Amino acid sequence: MNSEQYLTFLIRGEEYAVSILRVREIIEYESVTRVPTTPVHVRGVINLRGAVLPVVDLAAKFGLPETEPGRTTCIVIIETSVESETIVVGVMADAVSEVIDLAPAQIEPPPPFGTNVRVDFLVGMGKIDGRLALVLDLDRVLSPVELLETLDAAEDTQSTTSIQTASNATL
Repeated sequence: MNSEQYLTFLIRGEEYAVSILRVREIIEYESVTRVPTTPVHVRGVINLRGAVLPVVDLAAKFGLPETEPGRTTCIVIIETSVESETIVVGVMADAVSEVIDLAPAQIEPPPPFGTNVRVDFLVGMGKIDGRLALVLDLDRVLSPVELLETLDAAEDTQSTTSIQTASNATL
């Protein structure tokens, strides 16, 4: 049976899964810099080894209250595609569970009801040892337009701050 590996993580007690091929790394939650005029579920940006990455709070994206960072909160760094361009983004998770193997036969079509997630955000429901995980379609969940707007706004904020800092230094 040709199975694929998925990373599972928890958000508000519900288990989600994403293809491990899209996961770059998992980092401990750190402070996120808010960016003005972004949607509530876009928490802001982080600087990861010189790269500015948007951070998305999936709980807020799915209509739940914003995630309150705790001891096990982490940011899963993943890749999403925008018109053949790859964008790297952080996704907040309450906790990371495990890496699992799922064969296509173990993924059922998404139910039309009973989850906090829009059906078009799901690939399906993965059956894992008697429990279910919502398998996310990352390219649909992570709106490329929002991510690009966040990065643009972060660059604008950085350049405005640099200009203000430079003008204050000359005073």
